[in-house]
Amino acid sequence: MKFFIATKNPKKLKELKRILEPLGIDAVCESDLDIVLPEVEETGTTFSENAMLKAVSGMNATGLVSVADDSGLCVDALGGEPGVYSARYSGPDSNDNRNIEKLLESLKDVPYEIRTARFVTVVACVFPDGRSFTAEGVCEGHITTEKHGDNGFGYDPVFETHKGVFGELDSSVKDAISHRGKALKKFSEIIKDYI
Repeated sequence: MKFFIATKNPKKLKELKRILEPLGIDAVCESDLDIVLPEVEETGTTFSENAMLKAVSGMNATGLVSVADDSGLCVDALGGEPGVYSARYSGPDSNDNRNIEKLLESLKDVPYEIRTARFVTVVACVFPDGRSFTAEGVCEGHITTEKHGDNGFGYDPVFETHKGVFGELDSSVKDAISHRGKALKKFSEIIKDYI
């Protein structure tokens, strides 16, 4: 079955394809279909709302079953920030490095034991016939005081779990424990009722 992955993030696309492939899903993206997705304004106040906005946009643009996710980092000492604003935490010209720098600066006087945080992913799936569902995954951890490793993307180099810092983990280890891996595991169970 062919699913459209509604994302412009090449690292996220690679990760989603890697996790969806064993489900027998032929995951295609913009470049596979030679189309350009319209930019989706993430006006939702929750990960679920933003994921659904992106999935609906993808389905409208392609006519295919569309999958999109919205993910973010929620830091307890910062009242849940950056949350749904994780990708644009450092402002209009944000990128991974600037976002991490702002996060570490915001936590500079916070002791490690209370630098608790969680990554959250909500995967939304929308069908052309109007059916839809979401699946959520959460991964608990701590924010480190400095960057570690070059693997992954986003806040991975400063997010530490019981298995180690995401930025240093092999992708198979990360997929097994990550927020996105957990959300897609739930997704793989739910999707059986839809196809």
